[in-house]
Amino acid sequence: MSGAVEAKLAELGLTLPEVVPPLAAYQPAVQSGVYVYTAGQLPMVDGKLPMTGKVGGEVTPEEAKELARTCALNALAAVKSVAGDLDRIARVVKVVGFVASAPDFTGQPAVLNGTSELLGEVLGDKGVHARSAVGVAVLPLDAPVEVEIQVELTEA
Repeated sequence: MSGAVEAKLAELGLTLPEVVPPLAAYQPAVQSGVYVYTAGQLPMVDGKLPMTGKVGGEVTPEEAKELARTCALNALAAVKSVAGDLDRIARVVKVVGFVASAPDFTGQPAVLNGTSELLGEVLGDKGVHARSAVGVAVLPLDAPVEVEIQVELTEA
């Protein structure tokens, strides 16, 4: 099923990917009441990480920002897997992003703008959210970025 949100993705030249299979013992997303919480989404493309390493080291901030956009697409796919239709998103409530950072890198918020900007482009005012951008030593599979989102749904 494809609605207005997926039409907007297509208009932006983007395709909603398949849900990234879990790497361990968890679900990609769960629904509790009117909220959907995603697991941390890596920037997987066709089952692989396009880049690995630390931001501010092997990965530039600009590359990491693009990877954060991919994380957002994967998060939307995870939301759709439990909500059934992205048009049910009433709003994105919270985004938490983790950036595997070189020791002196302090640009985590700019990296996570990749996620925030994509959600705004796709969902408009419904994509405006609270956010945390956290620098960490290492992420699973040596991914540069990981993002989780929480969304509120309308009634089915």
